[in-house]
Amino acid sequence: MEHEEICQYFNSIIKTDKDVSAGMAAICTLLKVLECSKSETVQELRYCLQNAIVAMRSTNNPITSIASAGELFLRFITLTFLDTPSFEECKKNMLQRGKIFYEKIVASRGKVAQVAAPFITDGSTILTHSKSRVVLQAMKEAIASNTDFEVYVTTSLPDNNGKEMCKNLKELGIPCTLILDSAIGYMMEQVDMVMVGAEGVSESGGVINKIGTYTMAMCAKEMKKPFYVLSESFKFSRIYPLNQADLPNEYKYTATTLKKNLQKEHPLVDYTPPQYISLLFTDLGILNPSAISDELIKLYL
Repeated sequence: MEHEEICQYFNSIIKTDKDVSAGMAAICTLLKVLECSKSETVQELRYCLQNAIVAMRSTNNPITSIASAGELFLRFITLTFLDTPSFEECKKNMLQRGKIFYEKIVASRGKVAQVAAPFITDGSTILTHSKSRVVLQAMKEAIASNTDFEVYVTTSLPDNNGKEMCKNLKELGIPCTLILDSAIGYMMEQVDMVMVGAEGVSESGGVINKIGTYTMAMCAKEMKKPFYVLSESFKFSRIYPLNQADLPNEYKYTATTLKKNLQKEHPLVDYTPPQYISLLFTDLGILNPSAISDELIKLYL
């Protein structure tokens, strides 16, 4: 598959299925590339997959989960190299392992929701930011257990994703109020906890997420409210930013925006350091931020 064809295939998945995240779409695309590849050696095939990841990173989609999911996918499928007698058998095994990997990440959202839902207690009030599929799933689990709670959702400029999140929550019968992004501090004293998703989790246990997450985390810390992050493990990334400026620009801006004067552009994500995070709910269990580096070592062993 050529560069343009890969981008089109990847974008079509995201447009046609709103339940599929960028990371999941990236794995679907890599499986398609693997199936269609005419490579004759393992090295050529790996190079082909790496080029596909580069192509997807060039689209106007958040690349944080594309990068982490793509890297983990390559790591997972290439473990088959050592014990295969031929290239054909190797490719067959890679496809099989790739499909297993995709099944695991599809199931991971439900696992995260199951470990997070018990923390949503009767009569609680939750503040969330933007739209997160995994947070929505956790709240769906909680409401299925007859837990009564209410939610405040930020509008989440510039794309107003909070409006869609609020609509989805109301469709589930969950009382929900849309608030201004600038009202975070005002509303914080009225909530019991904060629950947000993540586009990526760094090696330090810090979180890369929609712009405004860091502000919300600082307010929660100041007012002594627990700040919970829900994330699938395929979003764990081997990067270690120390502050906002240290986060690579390709994570903060779309490919189109990167060609402009960035001093005049607003970043799409920010970095929340681990000291502001109470717990991370993942498909690997409930983790402290300090445990992420250990889990990454296990994932890449």
